[in-house]
This record gives sequence, structure tokens and C-alpha cells, in this order.
Amino acid sequence: MTDLPEDGDRGVAPAIALYSILGFWFFYALLVSLRAMIVGFESQGEMAVRRIIVTVIGIIVTWILYLALRRFDARPLAIRVVAAFSLAAPFALAMAAANYYIFNVYDPGNFISEGEMMKMTKEEGYLLVSIVEDALSRYFFLAAWAGLYLALSYASEAHRTERRAARLEKAAQQAELRSLRYQVNPHFLFNTLNSLSTLVMRNRPDEAERMIMSLSNFYRTSLTDDPLEEVPLEEEVHLQTLYLDIESVRFPDRLKTVVDIPPVLMNACVPGLILQPLVENAIKYGVSRTSSPVEIRITAREDGDLMHIAVTDDGDNPPGRSDSGSGIGLANVRDRLTARFGDQGQIVYGPREGKGFSVLLTLPIIRRGC
Repeated sequence: MTDLPEDGDRGVAPAIALYSILGFWFFYALLVSLRAMIVGFESQGEMAVRRIIVTVIGIIVTWILYLALRRFDARPLAIRVVAAFSLAAPFALAMAAANYYIFNVYDPGNFISEGEMMKMTKEEGYLLVSIVEDALSRYFFLAAWAGLYLALSYASEAHRTERRAARLEKAAQQAELRSLRYQVNPHFLFNTLNSLSTLVMRNRPDEAERMIMSLSNFYRTSLTDDPLEEVPLEEEVHLQTLYLDIESVRFPDRLKTVVDIPPVLMNACVPGLILQPLVENAIKYGVSRTSSPVEIRITAREDGDLMHIAVTDDGDNPPGRSDSGSGIGLANVRDRLTARFGDQGQIVYGPREGKGFSVLLTLPIIRRGC
């Protein structure tokens, strides 16, 4: 599987690697300088200059080691560990050779005693032994940095995996929300066309024409919205009034509508068409089952960081256990709230005391992004 562009490159970013290299070598230079001061070496100023040169060479060598290790970032961890601690050896040897040249070959000055000079000229293999001994100590230094690189690389890989998992989870959530949102329109259209068919069969062309115009206005408004975007509560309520206008053609004498929402909540964000199944149920079970006037109320109130939206009716024949319908209505609303808000999105419904049915939605108050 190829990596998505937003995953970023594998391994440690160059900037982080550079900071770690500079930090390591600054610490090295500081320790060596303190040691030289404590021991009391002569020519401290000249030694400091050469130490700076060696430090700069060390930074360059370690950077080249970093570039070499990056070539193994896509390999298994075991191979990366072997590569890190194996490649540290030749680079440590190169550092030891550079250090020997700077302090012992290039203008030795007062840095080398006469006895040591005699050994350099007379003892066979002295040069190689000195470089190898110094390389061993520098190997542990570079191996320590290589270990840090592996730790940073592992942390980067873990963070990268977390980001990818978060994106996949978000994509799955969006797919679920989109699917649930798209369930609403066909369900609503079926109910509306059924109502329109009733008007045509009863030879009520004027009312059928009004319903078609109202249906057109409803879909013109609702289909322009992105199914993943939320809408202000004011817009959602407006859509429901358009739908109720459609149903009022069927029930001109029975349907009464009341909207009671504080102005301060009108700009709160809600999922688009979240109230549609609730209003449809109120029509289906509250209005169509009785010959008496039925009032459908859409209300909302603020409760701290939460908002409660209720859709109620006072019909005398509320739905019971046998009225399972297609299973889309209230279940769709519940699933959409859970997918979007988690435990903060809830739905509670049931018969009211006396008569009628009530559905109460609870969701967090969000005023940005819609």
C-alpha cells in the first residue's frame, strides 16, 4: 500500500535530526573543554580552535550518517538497528582519523610531548593503534546518537500511524454520516409522493399543484447543502416549515404548527435534516390517524453546553410497538447523533402524559462551522 501524501515522509525530519546532532556535538565539545581546563593543558586557546574544527567535522560526519540511515527507514526495525550500529563504526573511524590529523599531524605545536613524538616516529603501528583506540570511544558516541535516531524514528512512525488511523476513522465516520443523511431524502420523498397520489386520486388538482411547488422549494433548499456539513437551527426549522406547508395541503383543517425557539439558539449548528424524520413521524402517527386538530410543536432550550430540541404532537393515537415502520426514522436520527457527537448526542422518545408523542434530542451547542 502506498502512503498518502499527508502521511509525510518516513523517519526523522531533517530539522529534528539536525537539532539532535548539534545538541550531541555541543555537549561533546563542552565536556572535552571542561576536561582540558581541569587537567590544565597548555595552549588552551589553540586547543579550543582545533576542538571547534573537530566538532564541525563531527557534525558533518554525523549528518552524512543520518543521510545513510534514512535509506533504511522503510526496512524492518531489526535491519534498521543492525544498520545503525554497523554504520556507526566506519564513521567513528573517520572521526578518529580527522581528530588525529588535527591534533597530531597538522602543526603539532605544544600538544605533543617529546616522549610521544618518539613513539610516533619509532614504534611501528603507533599511528593505527592510536586512531583505533580513539575510534572505539567515538563509536560509542556515534552509536548513542544512532540509538537516539532510532528512538525518534520509531516515535515518528508511531505518530504517523496514529494520524493515519485518525484519518481512516474520520473517513469511516464521514461515510457513515453521508449514508445516514442520504437515507432521509428517499424516505421523505416516498411519504410526500404518497400524499400527492392521494390528492390526485381525490381529484384535488389545485392542492396537488401547491404540494408539487412546496416539494420543489423543499428540495431546492435541502439538496444544495453538503450532507456532511451542519446547518444553523434556523435553517433546519425553515426546512421543516416548508415540509409542513406540503402536509398542510393534505390536512388543512387538522394540522397546526408552533415553533418556539429562543433567538439565541437559532444560530446553533445541527446536522442537516435531523428534524425531518421526527416531523414526518408526527404527521404520520399524530395527524393522519385522527380527525381532530393536532398541534405539532418544535421547541428548543439551552442547558449549559447542551441544547435540547423537542418535536411533540398531541394526537390521540400515538405510535406503539406494532408501528415499527421501515426502521429508518428514529433509528436514523439516533445513529446520526451518535456518529457525529458520540455520547453527547442522544435521543429520547415515547408517549406523552395524556395524549400525543414526544421526541427529545440532546446535542452540544456549536455555533461555528455552519
